[in-house]
Amino acid sequence: MHNHYTPEQKMLADGVERFVREHGRFEQWRKLTAAGAAYDEDNWRRMADMGWLALAIPEKHGGFGASAADTMIVAEGIGRGLLREPFVSTSVMAARLLARAGTAEQCKLFEGMADGSVRIAVALGEAAGRFHLNSVRTRAIPSGAGFRLSGEKSWVPDASTAHWLIVPARTRGSEGDASSISLFLVAADSPGLRRTDFRSPDHQHISQLQMDGLDLPESALLGPLHEGLALLEYAVDHAIAARLAEACGAMDAVSEMTLDYLKVRKQFGTTIGSFQALQHRMVDMSIACEESRSMLQLALDGLDAPPAQRRRSIAAAKARIGQCGLYVGYQAVQLHGGVGTSDELAVSHYLKRLAMIDTAYGNADFQRDRFIALSDAVPAAVSQDAASTVEQEQMA
Repeated sequence: MHNHYTPEQKMLADGVERFVREHGRFEQWRKLTAAGAAYDEDNWRRMADMGWLALAIPEKHGGFGASAADTMIVAEGIGRGLLREPFVSTSVMAARLLARAGTAEQCKLFEGMADGSVRIAVALGEAAGRFHLNSVRTRAIPSGAGFRLSGEKSWVPDASTAHWLIVPARTRGSEGDASSISLFLVAADSPGLRRTDFRSPDHQHISQLQMDGLDLPESALLGPLHEGLALLEYAVDHAIAARLAEACGAMDAVSEMTLDYLKVRKQFGTTIGSFQALQHRMVDMSIACEESRSMLQLALDGLDAPPAQRRRSIAAAKARIGQCGLYVGYQAVQLHGGVGTSDELAVSHYLKRLAMIDTAYGNADFQRDRFIALSDAVPAAVSQDAASTVEQEQMA
């Protein structure tokens, strides 16, 4: 992926690398985690000052109108530094949704999103939904001059610090019906909205939302009525690509840590990095990192393709990078030995993060099924490389 950088993207990548080196220290991460902080507010402000939060915001709304590849550069740095800033939630997924479907009034939020004063979370996960975006039980029924929202969202990253929530709800039909989902922009402090916060295994802050007769004005509708699923799929595919870039950054970081450890850890009178068997395992980790970058490029190339082809490319990349990430994480912990599992060492936390990225929006098993289901919708010649990758992985 680095070979495809334009001069401007190279400058951005250099800035992100410096930022992570100076402000992504593991000691600060542990301090914030122990204090219960959802993210580093100083880092969020710095990211806003450097313009990164405005990358996906259209130029007509004061942003840069940058490509997905530009936002992936920042996401990769977030993964490398194990950062928890809500960049993907607000500056990728929510920004893409507002840019495509927001009214003039709703798009006024872009100003606050760019300067970091407004954060938005997208409430996707529902109990028993198993990552299917059309599996929505939350309902919005007409009520007076607006809608009444009722239901539950069981897994909402970054909601605890969000000012607004984008909530998919069923406005007609039954569960699973793809043509009856609408999106609503909901203030996080709305009466009738209850939030329960908890932490995921990688210390990300997650929330459960309960909506009991939450009354919304008609202006809360984001996009056309009943036609929110296509918008949601588009934004989620961009979010998946960003998480995959984050995974690539994390894999590179933990591989470098492991290589450095092998060069200094001594056993039997010599550094363990001199053992050929361990060298081979490091080579396998490096191959997994490079393979993941190739699949990330496939995902990026597919983001501008027709919807079925886009979803197929994203599914292929998500399946393979998820598995490569887990492989690299497990190898890193094992090559560190017992200390690799300790809370005091960053390696164990990178493994946890890679595991949660694999699970986010559907793990490798789910994405393989999704890839196969989309096969009939995409000409075979269009995605032959992606199909070959997934089929080889299944055989392995």
